[in-house]
Amino acid sequence: MVVHQILVLAVEVRFLQGQRKSGIQEPLFLCYHVIFCWDATFFPYFCMVIIIASMDSKGILYLIPNKISEAPLDDVVPQRLVALVPTIKHYIVEDVRTVRRYLRQLNREVDIDSTTFYELNKHTIDTDISNYLDAAENGENIGLISEAGLPCVADPGNVIVAMAHRKGIKVVPLVGPCSMMMALMASGLNGQNFAFNGYIPIDQPERTRKLRDLEARSRKEGQSQIFMDTPYRNNRLFDDLKATLSPQTMLCIALNITSDDEFICTKSIAEWKREKLDLNKKPCIFII
Repeated sequence: MVVHQILVLAVEVRFLQGQRKSGIQEPLFLCYHVIFCWDATFFPYFCMVIIIASMDSKGILYLIPNKISEAPLDDVVPQRLVALVPTIKHYIVEDVRTVRRYLRQLNREVDIDSTTFYELNKHTIDTDISNYLDAAENGENIGLISEAGLPCVADPGNVIVAMAHRKGIKVVPLVGPCSMMMALMASGLNGQNFAFNGYIPIDQPERTRKLRDLEARSRKEGQSQIFMDTPYRNNRLFDDLKATLSPQTMLCIALNITSDDEFICTKSIAEWKREKLDLNKKPCIFII
């Protein structure tokens, strides 16, 4: 009898203090009262299961995709994401203002005022992020959102994911648009062996060396080389590619992916030299 009373007290303390998983406490309280009334012999075992489960409970880190154009959201994000975002009260983001707007577009039921945002961008220092996953350690879910496309791809979010793994927090990636992969899919170039090289160097001599190195790797290893530049430097990069690479080298240009004016085309450098193409200030992926 004493053990029974201790277990009852422990369960009530855990549930009254918890509030760790939204929407789970009241049904479980009802459940344990029903079990107790039905057959008290089962009750101690039920208590032990609930205590252990609540003590080990941690939240989930969701990797949430963002749109990469102004295309309708129904075209680029899954319905699971629309239903999920109102349930998350903590977000790690690059820019709070743009993510607030994005969340409202996803689902008007999102309560922005009761949501906590943590910024992760080039201005964030390592000591700033030490508490970013505290909510998950206390049983609440967290969303990690990039400014465009998938988190952690050409994006600083990998440091948060690495921290989550160290802390034993489950990481769940969600489906969404990725300009690099979509460009590769549509390029006609090697999709079995490829490398994403991020942003091309700005300094001209270093830039030229990098382009020649990528071309050599592509030719020697048969490996598609994916890279990009800041949109306002796209025209300069296009000119550099035409001036630096061999006329026979194949180049894919993927512009404004998922937009109404999406443009994806693969030609030789010799053919591109005869083309007039304005890439200025437009999201663009290059593949050789």
